[in-house]
Amino acid sequence: MGSSVAMSTKSGSSDRTERLLDLAVSASLSFGLFILCVIVWQMITALGLLPAYLVPTPAATAHAIWRDMTDPHFWSGQFLQTLYVVVVGFLIAAVMGILIGPLLIVHPLVERSVYPFVVAFQAMPKIAMAPLILVWFGYGHTSKFMITALVAFFPVVVNVIAGLKAGDERQLILMRALRANWWTRLVRVRIPNAMPYIFAGLDVAAVFAVIGAVVAEFLGSPNGLGSLVIIRQTNFDTPGLFSVLFFLAAMGSALHFLINAMGRKFAFWSQSSDSKTAQR
Repeated sequence: MGSSVAMSTKSGSSDRTERLLDLAVSASLSFGLFILCVIVWQMITALGLLPAYLVPTPAATAHAIWRDMTDPHFWSGQFLQTLYVVVVGFLIAAVMGILIGPLLIVHPLVERSVYPFVVAFQAMPKIAMAPLILVWFGYGHTSKFMITALVAFFPVVVNVIAGLKAGDERQLILMRALRANWWTRLVRVRIPNAMPYIFAGLDVAAVFAVIGAVVAEFLGSPNGLGSLVIIRQTNFDTPGLFSVLFFLAAMGSALHFLINAMGRKFAFWSQSSDSKTAQR
C-alpha cells in the first residue's frame, strides 16, 4: 500500500512538473513572438514605410499606454465603465443562454421550430439593431447592457445545446431504464457532460462582450473606451488609439484566462481526459 501511495505521489509531482514546463515553454514562445513583432514594427516605422500618423512608433505607443495607465480618470471614467458594461452584459447573455438552451432540447420538434428564429436573430447585424435599442431603452446603461448581451448571447446558447445533446447515450438509456424523469436526466447526465461545452461558449462570449460594449459606447456614451476611441480618432491621436486597443485586448485576455481557470476547476474531468488522450 505504501508503495502505491509513493507511486501516485511521484506521478502527481511529475504531472505538475510537466505542466509547469509546458507553461514555461509557451510563455517563452509568446514572449519571443511579441519581441519579434515589436522589432518588425520598429523597422517599419524607422524606415518610413508607413507614416507616423497611421502607425506610431513602439516608443510613442508605449508612452501613450503609460500616460493612460497613470491617469486616474482613465481608470474611473473609461476603463472601469467599459468593464462594468462588459461584465453585466456577459452575465445577462450567460444566464439567458444557459436557461434557454435546455428548453430547446426538451423535444426535437421544439428545437426544429424555435432554433431557426435564434439563428435568424443572430444573423441580424447588432450594430444595425443598436439604434433601435437606443430608441427603446435610451442612452443609459440599460441599452449598453442589452447590446452587449445580444452580441454575446449566441455562442453561449449554441454551445449549451451542443453540450446537452452530446451526453453519453448509454447513461441516458440507463436513466430511462431507472424511470428517471427529464429533469433528473438533465441534472445528473446532460449538464455534467455539457460543462466543457458551456465553458467554451462562455469563453467566446466574454470576448464578444468586449466587442459589444465598445459598439454600444460608439453609438451613445460620454464615457468608456468606445467613446474614447471616437474622441482620439477625431483628434488624430493614433498612439492613443493604439493604447485603447491595448487595454481592450488586456481586458478580453483577462476574461479569457479567468473563464478558462473556472472551466479547469468546474470541469476538471474534461482536462484529465484530454491529457490522457494526449499521452496516448
